[in-house]
Amino acid sequence: MDQLLMIGIIFVIFYFFMIRPQMKRNKELKVFREGLKKGDEVMTSGGIHGIVADIDENTVVMALEAGAKMRVEKAALVKDFIPNVK
Repeated sequence: MDQLLMIGIIFVIFYFFMIRPQMKRNKELKVFREGLKKGDEVMTSGGIHGIVADIDENTVVMALEAGAKMRVEKAALVKDFIPNVK
């Protein structure tokens, strides 16, 4: 009986310290990606910075510094990005 209690306690600890925070981050990231609009400054998970030029259902066209444009998946955009303050 003690072993089952310990397994239950370990599961509760994993839930509150690992599973629940990850679910919250995923929800926030989904809201961020759905709320993108033209002109937003974004960064990809690979570290490429740009400005949203066009948005499709699953992709975003980013305008880069030299006038180049790049199409990336919305899943590649990260939320934890602080734009450069000018």
